[in-house]
Amino acid sequence: MTEQWIDPEIAEVLAATALPFEVLGDHNVGAVRRAQLEAAALLQPSAAVARTDHTVPGPAGGPDVVLRVHRPVDLDGPAPCLYWVHGGGYVIGSYRTEDLRLERLCLDLGCVAVAVDYRLAPETPYPGPMEDCYAGLAWVAAQAPALGVDPGRLGVGGGSAGAGLAAALSLAARDRGGPALAFQLLVYPMLDDRGATRSSGWAAPVWSPANNRYGWQAYLGDCYGTDHVPATAAPARADDLAGLPPAFVGVGSADLFVDEDVAYAHRLLHAGVPTELHVYAGAVHGFETITPAAALAVRLRRDVTEWLGRVMGAGVTGAGE
Repeated sequence: MTEQWIDPEIAEVLAATALPFEVLGDHNVGAVRRAQLEAAALLQPSAAVARTDHTVPGPAGGPDVVLRVHRPVDLDGPAPCLYWVHGGGYVIGSYRTEDLRLERLCLDLGCVAVAVDYRLAPETPYPGPMEDCYAGLAWVAAQAPALGVDPGRLGVGGGSAGAGLAAALSLAARDRGGPALAFQLLVYPMLDDRGATRSSGWAAPVWSPANNRYGWQAYLGDCYGTDHVPATAAPARADDLAGLPPAFVGVGSADLFVDEDVAYAHRLLHAGVPTELHVYAGAVHGFETITPAAALAVRLRRDVTEWLGRVMGAGVTGAGE
């Protein structure tokens, strides 16, 4: 296997960074989750964005779902809305870690953002996490007037597994007849459980093949390794991508997801879906979080903000810096 070239600015940070785990598994997933929540508690978002947590009905037979609504305090009238799904390989992560990311987007775009708290695998495998996210999305669409959201400018987005869930939500919303979605923002999405692409075998930093296997095994349960995996679990398995909302797909060239993400973007294009694809040379998985000051991270934030501004019909006030 050829070692992938990593941007020197990112490589320097990785060399000096102690990642919270080498190989993720049942033995340490709880400790990683606790460490993430401790880090989230140290975040200091500004008072320019109001944050309100709502407990809303979950899927049939499931528990209620918590949503955090972010809205600039000086935002008037119905606004576009980004329904955001956090990442973490389907096994870690929390909506509480997303405050600063969503604050920036709300202020730059003059929009509302909603972060969903979904159940995690392996305790809750598919379809529980996806159905939690769908129930929250349906509630936002139904409550759009009360939330000050323009239902015609509601879209989904996420990073990594969160982007995989956003892609799954786009498929589910199409096939279930709603909610209508205006866009899907997929940042290095986790889409394909089969691990059959060349890049899926790379010894990539941050998110390795071993971690990827664990995430998919935990999420799919007994379906893992079979041909009975639904498209709303692994969107790369979808037979038909026509009729989906416009998409942004962004991934680093040193990310083990690069092959499956590029392939998904190509399939969206071939299905007639307006799609913008960005491959960031030398970027690893999660690079804009791990190396936020790197030029490539700044470029990704700028590209995302500008694209969202276009599909939302919103005036971009910042450049994603």
